[in-house]
Amino acid sequence: MSINENPSERIGSLIDNGRLEITHILGVGAYGVVYAAKHVKNQRMYAVKCMPKAKIDARQHRLHATEISLHAQVSGHPNIISLEKVVDTSDTLNVVLEYCREGDLFSMITEKGGYLGNDQLIKQVFVQILDAVQFSHFHGIYHRDLKPENILVFDGGRTVKLADFGLATTDVWSRDFGCGSTFYMSPGGLNKKVRGYVTASNDVWSLGVILINLTCGRNPWKQACLRDETFSVFLRDRDFLKSILPLSDELNEILKDIFNLDPEKRISLDELRERVLACRNFTVSEYDDTSEYDTYCKYSNKSYYDDEASSTSSRKSEYDTFCNYSNKNYDDEISPKTSLKSPHHSSTNSSATACSWYSTNSEMEFSTPTSEFLEDFDRSSSQTDFLKCVDHESYHDLGISFSTLTENQRIQPVYTF
Repeated sequence: MSINENPSERIGSLIDNGRLEITHILGVGAYGVVYAAKHVKNQRMYAVKCMPKAKIDARQHRLHATEISLHAQVSGHPNIISLEKVVDTSDTLNVVLEYCREGDLFSMITEKGGYLGNDQLIKQVFVQILDAVQFSHFHGIYHRDLKPENILVFDGGRTVKLADFGLATTDVWSRDFGCGSTFYMSPGGLNKKVRGYVTASNDVWSLGVILINLTCGRNPWKQACLRDETFSVFLRDRDFLKSILPLSDELNEILKDIFNLDPEKRISLDELRERVLACRNFTVSEYDDTSEYDTYCKYSNKSYYDDEASSTSSRKSEYDTFCNYSNKNYDDEISPKTSLKSPHHSSTNSSATACSWYSTNSEMEFSTPTSEFLEDFDRSSSQTDFLKCVDHESYHDLGISFSTLTENQRIQPVYTF
């Protein structure tokens, strides 16, 4: 019987040569289970992603290895969940992670309303998310699945940490369309008409949606494509979001620069950080909800679109221009400007040591693992050594969320988050 068929059977069992005891289930995914585990000696708690080896094909194995390797390379950042170690057994691979008692950002926004109207806290939290993303980009790692469910909260929501590198890549351009949640994908990540999209600017787009989540508690659209009426109207009227959401003029201008169809003209992470910190108010204090409803009805009315046929054609033309532009850049040699990397960025090889969270980099400091795990790792371990410890294959995060929310709780209608 696999762990997915009866995950509770592992509760009370020991892993890592008796060091960790499985205490309870945190979440169950299609191909694995996330458990809480307690260190037997010091009682410290950890999260353990337990992934079965049975019925996993070679491609899935390779994806798992990539996830672990990329997460390990950025694990030392204070706003990225720490990957402590990997424990290999005959039937499972167990990834030991920093434990979070307070859940994810999704729950903090939707259930606890922890940020609405608190501009200083929003700045504090959003800049932490931005710093984690910028640190990853500096090391040539692009997350591609930025959303509140993949951001864990600590200290009552004042501290956040990025998690789940299951869809992360080192590719500056990608042809993996549909990575992540459609609410947070850029048009390039959704549109198979283009021959590739810039992964760094795709993350920037996702940050824009998260910023709206934090400030307004809503999503701007279901997906950034012409089939979505809200996004379609936004293409014609770039101030449209201000008419349906209580955005301040400053935040509206920031969002317009984030949601630029041209990935090369999309706002940089440095500028985004600066402008968010300088923003005096994210939302307006007086806002008429009936006006929002009336505006939505107007833009949704069929006769309105019939009267604006030329505008619809114009929007499609602009969207096609975006597709052609993206295809040209994909076909050409990728320029340094297009890569959107930090000017200090040095190319990161995806085969770099997967145990690099123990090393010290001359430019970036990494955290030191807790003492109980030091004896288990050789600081000079190579990628080859690491892959040997997991039978040359590893496991991709199979969409397991650290939150205990059910999938149905995550399905939200447009305008509501």
